[in-house]
Amino acid sequence: MTDDPDHIWKAIQDQLRQAVPADMYDIWLAPLRALELDGDLLVVQAPRELRSWVADRFGRVLQASAAAVLGPEVTVDVRAGSAASRPRRTAAEARGQDLTTPEPHGLNPKYTFDQFVIGDSNRLAHAAALAVAELPGQAYNPLFVYGPPGVGKTHLLHSIGNYVLAYGAGLTVRYTTVETFTNQFLAALQRGDMDSFKGRYRHSDVLLIDDIQFLASKAKTEEEFFHTFNALHDMGSQLVLTCDRLPRDLNALEDRLRERFEAGLVSAIAAPDVSTRLAVLRKRAQHDDIALRDAAVLPLLADRVPENVRALEGALIRVVAFASLTGRELTSDLAAEVLDELYPLQRGPSGPTVEAIQDATAEAFGLTRDELLSSSRAARLTWPRQVAMYLSREHTGETLPAIAARFGGRNHTTVMHACRRTAERLAVDPDAVAIVRRLTERLTAARSLRHD
Repeated sequence: MTDDPDHIWKAIQDQLRQAVPADMYDIWLAPLRALELDGDLLVVQAPRELRSWVADRFGRVLQASAAAVLGPEVTVDVRAGSAASRPRRTAAEARGQDLTTPEPHGLNPKYTFDQFVIGDSNRLAHAAALAVAELPGQAYNPLFVYGPPGVGKTHLLHSIGNYVLAYGAGLTVRYTTVETFTNQFLAALQRGDMDSFKGRYRHSDVLLIDDIQFLASKAKTEEEFFHTFNALHDMGSQLVLTCDRLPRDLNALEDRLRERFEAGLVSAIAAPDVSTRLAVLRKRAQHDDIALRDAAVLPLLADRVPENVRALEGALIRVVAFASLTGRELTSDLAAEVLDELYPLQRGPSGPTVEAIQDATAEAFGLTRDELLSSSRAARLTWPRQVAMYLSREHTGETLPAIAARFGGRNHTTVMHACRRTAERLAVDPDAVAIVRRLTERLTAARSLRHD
């Protein structure tokens, strides 16, 4: 590999750690080494005795993690190294256990409440998770957290577990995914060792189950999980589950399970808003010691990558890796260049421009365009300016820094503040709602005329 290969491989490892449970990473993926990056081919070395298993079992996650850092065109080739490159004997091996058996708790120590960024989209779920961690089995049982992929559900699960391990006075914790639960259940059936399987899960004070939606259409596993759930709940153990939808929308599950999920607290996590996304990026940049001389880089990323936290952090890693590989300075122009492929601006050809919005707003408030864009903070100018910024954010594909530049070279934080203040006023002021509605209708009508 060229241009700081250690940094590139570290970025890929970070992606892998997020994609698989910690025990799987430590056993199968930690021994991997990046040999070279030849054009779009990334050559990865695995210990000879692990190579086939790693390539077959983890080929997709390796490809996805490398693509998140180096771009979708990269191809990963897993090659065998010498037998001597195998890592030291794991704790599981020392106990004579199957390598696929996770460590007692399966938690990632990196995911804690301190590292979780709180915003309007996740505030209730965070508060509920913290309450459960402080009083397992007493606050909300079960706690059911649902939301789209990549918004922090798994982070909260691990945060609960790590908190209980640290402050729970010896309470036992186990984290697992439904996929792992299913695989271990089927393996136990084949071995005729169900007692060991039941002991593993039914003697936990806190059981954390990720991706419960994958339990659907697995009749035998669902039956076993139902009994495990009942056994733990009857003993007062805490259960926390995550899902990508509400319990009532799990149509393929039996009613008795859906009813138990709904018996506790059901809390949603939504996609993060722009201010939360910016806070996530700042924390990640600080954690990874990423030096940013251009203050517009993170706001640009926060504005262009709206889906989820995982995609957001992946975009940051990719931009940093691109700068490192090309030897270019990490600027907002470079970030925009990297993001254009994956997150192009969604700007329709007939949509209103920022300038058109400025003109319409100035006319509606009886101002000149120069007054609207001036540096004056007079009350008669501040509200119209905030409305124009809000409409620009809502009706154009421009980024926050781009909108700020068109309002007299202001800072992107000014646009964020204007959007927030406008939204707050719209929630309580009917006159403000009427003004924004009239302007929106005018802009829509002008767009229709252009179509005609």
